[in-house]
Amino acid sequence: MSDTAAVKIDGYSHISPAKYTEALRKEFPGFYRQILGSTPPLFDMEARFRVMDAFAPIAQVLTVGPVPPLEVFAEPKRAAALARLANDEMAELVSRYPDRFAAAIALLPMNDVEVALEESDRAIKELGFRGIYLHSNINGKPLDAPEFLPFFEKMAAYDLPIYIHPWRGNDFPEYPTETESKYSISSTFGWPYETTAAMTRIVFSGLFERFPNLKVVTHHLGGMVSFYEQRIIQHFSQFHQSYHDYSEYLRGLTKPPIDYFKMFYNDTAIHGNTPALMLAYSFWGAHHILFAADMPLGDPALGMRSYSQTIGAIEAMEITEEERQMIFAGNVRRLLRLAE
Repeated sequence: MSDTAAVKIDGYSHISPAKYTEALRKEFPGFYRQILGSTPPLFDMEARFRVMDAFAPIAQVLTVGPVPPLEVFAEPKRAAALARLANDEMAELVSRYPDRFAAAIALLPMNDVEVALEESDRAIKELGFRGIYLHSNINGKPLDAPEFLPFFEKMAAYDLPIYIHPWRGNDFPEYPTETESKYSISSTFGWPYETTAAMTRIVFSGLFERFPNLKVVTHHLGGMVSFYEQRIIQHFSQFHQSYHDYSEYLRGLTKPPIDYFKMFYNDTAIHGNTPALMLAYSFWGAHHILFAADMPLGDPALGMRSYSQTIGAIEAMEITEEERQMIFAGNVRRLLRLAE
């Protein structure tokens, strides 16, 4: 990438590559109509570049989106083929547009763990990807389930991050007397909860203890963690007073639980909101916050509004210019080991 000092790097942008999108349109037309077809910058590079050019110079780290996860709507063999297709296309885009796309994060077919592990190796070793992309639960299983341990072990060995995206569909009702979520509660409020729950499982399962150099990136500014810092400290210090005595999990940790929560990296994809960013800054510091805007999702202007709001909110943070540049580009360069 040229003129690196001036470039902002969106560390967690979403894309649905053209061939992958066409496959979804043919095989899963309802999903296509609901989300993909109404968001051209996901698959139309000219539309995407128009948004990026409005905020130039800006580069992006690519992740396949939007949800639902592959394993939710495709059987294992088809999920594997779709993951390979998407990863090959992202690799081609990074190669063709190095000033536009700084790196890509691998999509994995998580309904076949062995195939997903093989695809993670292929993506990193052959395609040059800089991390893998998991959802906050895998078909209802938590990320600390034993079958998913190899992904954490592998990425710690690679010294590359695991990106976590929340997933909580409308089939997760808020109340047991109902069959589905209503009023977009599942995504608006359920996703920050999903992120926080996944983070908590990673902390108390001892994954950071087992793999001290493990790097995990959360979406949407780390869910609820920074807002509930004192609640986390207070409640997790009283495990022995819970309905179930969870104090045994504390014995496996060498630090207070809150210190492990501070090991996560978190993006700024909350559609602006400087006070919330400052709260996250007070908890994580500048070095664990990455610029991202959820582009082009969650925005009727298809990325224009999200970039404007997010960049403006970061510019308004009461931090040093050095810290601001860390958030805009320096942290993601360091985390993904990108060339200067």
